[in-house]
Amino acid sequence: MIAVVAGVVRREGRVLLCQRPEGKRLGLLWEFPGGKLEAGETLAQALARELREELAITVQPGAALWDTVYAYPDVTVHLTFLPACLAGQTPRALEHHALRWLHPAEARLADFCPADQRFLQALQQGQAVLPGP
Repeated sequence: MIAVVAGVVRREGRVLLCQRPEGKRLGLLWEFPGGKLEAGETLAQALARELREELAITVQPGAALWDTVYAYPDVTVHLTFLPACLAGQTPRALEHHALRWLHPAEARLADFCPADQRFLQALQQGQAVLPGP
């Protein structure tokens, strides 16, 4: 099982979403930004590193909001979602095909990676709640 962390970066009631690169596994599907934990990292440390590397932003991660275990055909992931306060920068798609800010209610589940779909669906159904403004 691989430990993965995803950030819930918010701005004006919308969340930051990333489209996976074409040609990669799950290419062109949308996901919350983040990635795999490296040896010895906490969830917060991994999220801060991943968002710095992939989006050129600095964030203050909060406590875990929600987690899920999802078995893809080739790997099982334990995905934990953390809120991440953005320090005023504009994210850049350094590794993703595209970025967008979207209200969770506007998102189509079919456009997302399956593990991310679970969290998005929980948000849409009120089973998960985003903190703060």
